Amino acid sequence: MQLQKAIIGKKVGMTQIFDESGKVIPVTVIEAGPCVVVQKKTTENDGYNAVQLGFQDVKESKLTKPELGHLKKAGIAPKKVLKEFRLEKAAEMNVGDEIKADLFAAGDKVDVTGISKGHGYTGVIKRWNAGRTPMTHGGGPVHRHAGSMGSCSDPSRIFKGKIGAGHWGVEQVTIQNLEVVKVDAELNMIVVRGAIPGPKGGVVCIKNTVKNFKVKGASAGISLNPQKASARVNPQKASARTR
Repeated sequence: MQLQKAIIGKKVGMTQIFDESGKVIPVTVIEAGPCVVVQKKTTENDGYNAVQLGFQDVKESKLTKPELGHLKKAGIAPKKVLKEFRLEKAAEMNVGDEIKADLFAAGDKVDVTGISKGHGYTGVIKRWNAGRTPMTHGGGPVHRHAGSMGSCSDPSRIFKGKIGAGHWGVEQVTIQNLEVVKVDAELNMIVVRGAIPGPKGGVVCIKNTVKNFKVKGASAGISLNPQKASARVNPQKASARTR
């Protein structure tokens, strides 16, 4: 699927701002860009149109020789993060072009993708919200254990995907349909309403949202059930009798 616009950024942290009416808005501040086009892929050479963006300068010693050679071939300074995006206007972009935070504007709806926080090795209760075993009548010291997995001689194994203890977090997570509250091109700052995945300093990708919500009409909340007040001409309790 082709995207209209996308940029790579770094999560700075959360704060709150006030709107014109004085209401508090919880927001996340993202240092977005500037990103440089490192590579351009075309239909003729690669079978599809896309651009590879580079973000955040880094020392040459931090990169492998293949990564460094790839960037030197494009004439771009060493970058820490490289990501490819299939943009609608990829054919119009060239290597060396810069993408800044003002690509987005206040009011835009975006999807933010990042790597979630790591919580280490945890049990099934903390990781999967499992229940405890009975606390009385000889429950024993296994109240927070996974318990029986239900397998017997057939199939004589545990199916994949069964909940269990293990590493929690450090997974790719996408939060959809977040609203851009403020954009500052000079500070390379994009402020979005709500929380986004990952710790402070974590790398995130901001893309235009893939969801299109339809505005509900005025009659959307009216029920067809005659027992509900919204369906009656003269709203009253369902148990009330008319004489």
